[in-house]
Amino acid sequence: MEGVGGEDAAASSPVAQWGHEVWRMFQYYLDKTTPHTVYRWIGSAAVVAIYCLRVFYVEGFYIVSYGLGIYLLNLLIGFLSPLVDPEIEHSDGALLPTKGSDEFKPFIRRLPEFKFWYSFTKAFCIAFVMTFFSMFDVPVFWPILLCYWIVLFVLTMRRQITHMIKYKYIPFSMGKQKYGGKRSSASSSGSRGD
Repeated sequence: MEGVGGEDAAASSPVAQWGHEVWRMFQYYLDKTTPHTVYRWIGSAAVVAIYCLRVFYVEGFYIVSYGLGIYLLNLLIGFLSPLVDPEIEHSDGALLPTKGSDEFKPFIRRLPEFKFWYSFTKAFCIAFVMTFFSMFDVPVFWPILLCYWIVLFVLTMRRQITHMIKYKYIPFSMGKQKYGGKRSSASSSGSRGD
């Protein structure tokens, strides 16, 4: 009697099985894109361009764009913030070094790059779909929304940059650092002898 009208009946229905297979295939291809950072962001840039063209030609949906901008600002703050904020949380785990004598600890983001990319792209796709429904086209004076968003962005970034300076971290790395050690000192001493 387990299969009659319970969870098992819903899970074994053809529609549920098809949905599960579609989700597994989507997750498979999403996982395959993980190492291809540049191509993922190029695809996202294409999605952003399509959304911008849609809003430009329709001349509306500014409130959707404003909500999208606020959401993206929230994602950016998570991307630039450390996993454990020394101002808020005290942890025994990896913290940011606060003094020059502290041991090096790698910067661990609160929002990893892949999740940032995925949320960024998904937000633009959802906003694009919203532009096809007239109930989301609320009439607003868009220059005020743009000015308010710019002020919000500047204030938020100033606070984030102040936090970065205070705790001496940079949320970006430009590849593996190379040590120039003895080669640079040997070449400089050889040039002084001439």
